[in-house]
Amino acid sequence: MDLDRMKLIELEGVAKSFSSADGAPRKILEDVNFALETGEIVALLGKSGSGKSTMLRIIAGLIPADEGKATYRGHEIYGPATGIAMVFQSFALFPWLTVQQNVELGLEAQGIDRSEREKRADAMLEMIGLSGFGGALPRELSGGMRQRVGIARALVIGPDVLLMDEAFSALDVLTGETLRNDILELWDTDRIPTKGILIVSHNIEEAVMMADRIIILSSDPGKIRSEVKIGLPRPRDVDSKEVRALIDEVYGLMTLRPVREATLDTAEEAAPYYRLPDTDVTRIEGVLDLLATAPFHGRADLPHLAEESELSDDDLFPTYEALNLLGLAQVELGDIILTTLGARYTEADHTARKAIFGQQLLARVPLAKRIRERLEQEPTGALPEKPFLDLLEGSLEEEEAKRVLEIAVEWGRYGEVYEYDYHTGRLKLPEE
Repeated sequence: MDLDRMKLIELEGVAKSFSSADGAPRKILEDVNFALETGEIVALLGKSGSGKSTMLRIIAGLIPADEGKATYRGHEIYGPATGIAMVFQSFALFPWLTVQQNVELGLEAQGIDRSEREKRADAMLEMIGLSGFGGALPRELSGGMRQRVGIARALVIGPDVLLMDEAFSALDVLTGETLRNDILELWDTDRIPTKGILIVSHNIEEAVMMADRIIILSSDPGKIRSEVKIGLPRPRDVDSKEVRALIDEVYGLMTLRPVREATLDTAEEAAPYYRLPDTDVTRIEGVLDLLATAPFHGRADLPHLAEESELSDDDLFPTYEALNLLGLAQVELGDIILTTLGARYTEADHTARKAIFGQQLLARVPLAKRIRERLEQEPTGALPEKPFLDLLEGSLEEEEAKRVLEIAVEWGRYGEVYEYDYHTGRLKLPEE
């Protein structure tokens, strides 16, 4: 698209909080500065808790920002704007309305007369590949067809800005890829009036294939951490050297956090580092063992490893983080590499594995170290879980604190750092 560059959407210092279960505010976004310009597709990537969907809803005018300002073509956004349309992951169709009626909803809200609504809806359904299905009900359509209806409903109003919130994630791989390519063809051939597209995705390959820019958000709270500009023409070959290099680069930026060893002196100092990646010992060892075997032999391209493991990125990212946290593997430029200790771990028997796991927990995981130290200070060698939950709830919301303690319990029991009685909810030192 050859358009004069101007800012369609701009966020300046945007922050947003929601109330947690105990009523305390939890900050989802903090100091977000972002612009979507005419003629570009931008993808938002980030782990769970990064606030991607919250950011999209602020732009759509569905929720307000608590701090900062969101503008559309220079005008502050106070509610849904006529020039902004959104496509949802869940299709969000009214099941009692026909395809035609669903597509016409936005036009009806704008006060457009019936004959014009029908004409425009028919033209859009033909363009999106649903000609002849106007009289069908949503339940009579496949998932891919229902999402086409959602996209047609968004595009029929002629939006300046199209927002897509995980629009392809509920579809099977082939259907999602076909629909994605159809949208890109409409965009690249100027068959839709849309001037800018903003996509929230968890799929790195999808983002690289579609976007002109990729924005990566950090988590808790969400902040813009990195930006990757993509200068490749579309359509792009997913197997080309350039595309694979970009996918590797984004994987490298998305994966892992800095490791802090368990040497922090106070609970207050350690609190931000108590959060643990949401993965279990079975998955940690499964990925580690896969990495050690052929064809990887200790080093793997992250997208290739994802294919071999048959796990999603959402499952693998916390596992990579756990491996890095425990010093068993590290990520470099889109590759994951066994450390010397990690290689020794894969060759060890079950007893030796547990010993290494426990050793690394105490050396590199502040929460595990603190639990062990508190237990050693008790004459009985045992404590209820509540003091540790209270400690975690000082920096995490209640449900997250429970999840983190459950992970710490599982990891600690496996490494024989401490034991846990599920009947009494008490932690105790392991018997010699």
